Amino acid sequence: MTTGSRTRLLAVATGAALLSACSDTPSPSPPRAEATVPSAPFVSAFVTPAAPGAPDLSKPQTIVSGLEVPWGLAFLPDGSALVSERDKGDILRIPVGGGDPQRVYQIAESRSGGEGGLLGLAVSPTYAQDQLVYAYYTAADDNRIARFKLSDKTPTVIFDGISKGGRHNGGRLAFGPDGMLYVGTGDASDGDQSQDPKDVNGKILRLTPAGKPAPGNPTAGSPIWSMGHRNVQGLAWTADKTMYAIEFGQSTWDEVNIIEPGKNYGWPEVEGKGDNPRFANPIVQWRTDEASPSGAAIAGDTLYVAALRGERLWKVPLGGGSPTASFQGEYGRLRTVGIAPDGALWLTTSNRDGRGDPRSGDDRILRFPAS
Repeated sequence: MTTGSRTRLLAVATGAALLSACSDTPSPSPPRAEATVPSAPFVSAFVTPAAPGAPDLSKPQTIVSGLEVPWGLAFLPDGSALVSERDKGDILRIPVGGGDPQRVYQIAESRSGGEGGLLGLAVSPTYAQDQLVYAYYTAADDNRIARFKLSDKTPTVIFDGISKGGRHNGGRLAFGPDGMLYVGTGDASDGDQSQDPKDVNGKILRLTPAGKPAPGNPTAGSPIWSMGHRNVQGLAWTADKTMYAIEFGQSTWDEVNIIEPGKNYGWPEVEGKGDNPRFANPIVQWRTDEASPSGAAIAGDTLYVAALRGERLWKVPLGGGSPTASFQGEYGRLRTVGIAPDGALWLTTSNRDGRGDPRSGDDRILRFPAS
């Protein structure tokens, strides 16, 4: 989709059924440290990897330290990971077996500021054939999605026209079990956009790998999958293809939602659970100082949620039961969580994003092996 994506959406879609971050806090960059971990075969990011058991959260390993606001995380076929640094526009490759991270790409037109910059990453589910990587980033005038091979000089923009703001740029990318590209967008601090079925902000989008509205969307020709969101930064699926998303509340409730096509999740009319039958209720809600959730990943029947302001990792049992938290205050702000092909859980900190309290070694990526 080109720069006129918002204009075309206005013509096509007629009714689809936290505080502002400042510039990165100056902080020394200590040597990056890594741990040796076993290699593993590739599985698509949307499939829960086969593993001996759940991630063992009692056995942290530091994969790398000294990063500057790591944001996106995606795994390559050899089990190594791509990580985006929000404010620098760099994409780093973290070897699965240890070693220094290598800068393998840079999005030159990425513009940092507030919560904007180089955000989510996704690896094509057919990477072995097409070698494509996808990135969501803030440009001079908007947020946009591009795809590229790591050998390309310039990325190809496939979708643009997503309003940018100092806050609420969304940014999470993930390929679903249907092979389509799902995108979490934010309201760019204008909640009215979330309830506008002709606007791509405050939505979850469903696109083809080429960036076009996916077939089977609630409104033909529209990229919108669900609406009424404030700032979606976590997307994940269970093995039975149930889709989950997490999003930031304003001042009262953060949410975990089951996402169904065409549903309206209420923002800004409702925050958290409400009594209005027009809007879908979350399955879990937290006070904003307990969560401010950014990253989400599923292993087995557990949803793992990385919390920024809450400075903890939430474990949500999807088969029933109450959420529990780990690492409260231990590592500071937690941005992104992912399940590697070998079943290990990777967790990134975000203490150098202008809101955290950087400590020696920040920002870092932690790995917890499968038990």
